[in-house]
Amino acid sequence: MSAARPPAGTPPAGSGIGTAAAAPPPRPRRSWSSRVRGAISVARVPLGAVVLAFAVGSILIWLSSVVTTKSLDLGLPIKAYGAMLEGAGLLGNVNGLVNTLVQAGPLILGGLAVGVGFKAGLFNIGAQGQFLMGALGSVIVGVQLREAPAIVALPAALAAGMLFGLAWGFIPGFLKAVSGAHEVVTTIMLNFVALAVLAAAVNGPLNAGGTSPITADVGNAALPIIVGRNGTIALIYAPLMVLAYGFLLFRTTRGFEIRVAGSSPDAARYAGMSPRRLIIWTMSAAGLLAGLAGATDLLGSTHQMASSYGTTVGFDAIAIALLGRTSPIGILLSALLFGALRTGSAQMQISAGVPAELVGVLQATILFFLIASPVIVKRFGIRGAKSGLEEAATITGTYGSEAVR
Repeated sequence: MSAARPPAGTPPAGSGIGTAAAAPPPRPRRSWSSRVRGAISVARVPLGAVVLAFAVGSILIWLSSVVTTKSLDLGLPIKAYGAMLEGAGLLGNVNGLVNTLVQAGPLILGGLAVGVGFKAGLFNIGAQGQFLMGALGSVIVGVQLREAPAIVALPAALAAGMLFGLAWGFIPGFLKAVSGAHEVVTTIMLNFVALAVLAAAVNGPLNAGGTSPITADVGNAALPIIVGRNGTIALIYAPLMVLAYGFLLFRTTRGFEIRVAGSSPDAARYAGMSPRRLIIWTMSAAGLLAGLAGATDLLGSTHQMASSYGTTVGFDAIAIALLGRTSPIGILLSALLFGALRTGSAQMQISAGVPAELVGVLQATILFFLIASPVIVKRFGIRGAKSGLEEAATITGTYGSEAVR
C-alpha cells in the first residue's frame, strides 16, 4: 500500500511557505573579556605615542637644565609633570579642572570635525579655516545682537558660527565632488583665505575704533557661565555633540554610508551610494562642527575679535582625531588630554621653570609617533596593535586621481 500523497499545491515540508519561517540565528554577543581585549588593542598605539612623547619631553627637560644651570637635575621632569597635573586640576585644583574642561570644549568639536572626515576617507585639514570663519560669523551676529535678550542673541550667534563653518566646509566638498580637486590642497588654501577675510572684516566694517582694529564686545551673546569663574554652557553641549557624532556614525543610515565610503569607495558605488553627495555632506558637516568650535571659543573666552585673532585649535584637532582613532570616546579623551596640557603649562613654567612651549613639543611629538606608528608596529612586531590610521586609508590612495564618479 503506497503512502498517501499530499494534496496538489501543498508546499513541500521545510519550505517555510504557509508556515512560520524559521527565524535567523541571533547574532553572537561579544563577551566582556573580548571587548576589553579589543579596547586594549585599539588603545595600545595611542597610549604608546603619549608615553613616548613624554619620554622625549623628559630628555628635552634634562638637556635644558644642563644648558641653563650647568647641572643635570634628574628629578626635574617629575617636578615639571607634577606641576602640570596640578595646574590642570588633576590633583584637586577645582579651578584648574574647570579651565581644562573649558580648553577641551573647542578641541572636542574640532576633533569631531576632522574625525567625521576621516571616517569618509577625507582629510579635513581645513578645520582651522572653518574654525576662524565660525568665529567670524558668531562675532558678526553677536555684535549686532549684543543688547538683545540672551535667549535670542546667543542661539543666533551660535547658529551663525555653524553656518559660516558649514559654508567653508561645503566649498572643498563641492570642488572635490564636481572636479576631483583633492581636499588637502583646497582646504589648505582656504585656511589662508579665511585669515585674509577675517583680517579684512575686522579692519573694515567690524572695526569698533580705537588704537588697534578690534570688534565690539558681543555682550548678551556671550556664553553664560555655569561653573566656576569661566566654565560656560559649552561644558554641556560639547559632550552632547560627542554623543550625536557617535549616534550619527553607528546608528543612522547616513553614518553607515560614510563609513562604507571611507573604507571602500568602490563598494559604496556598487551598493548604489552616491560618493559625490556623501563628500559634500560630510565636508559640510565637518565645517559645521569646526564652525561651532570657533563660535564656542569666541563667545566663551574672548567675546571680541582682533585682526590677529587665531588659535591652533584647527590644527590640534588633526592630532586629536588621530590620537582618538576617530572614535567618539577616543576624541573626547584626547581633547581632555590636550586641554590639560594647555592648562597645566603655566603652572609648570612657574613651579619648575620649564617653558610652557614644551606643551607644543609634546603635542607635535605625539602626532609624529602616531604617523610613524605603522612603521613602529611592523618594525618591532607588536602583535595585536593597530596603527590607528585605517580610517584614512583612502586619502593617499585617491590623491591625484579622479576618485569621484
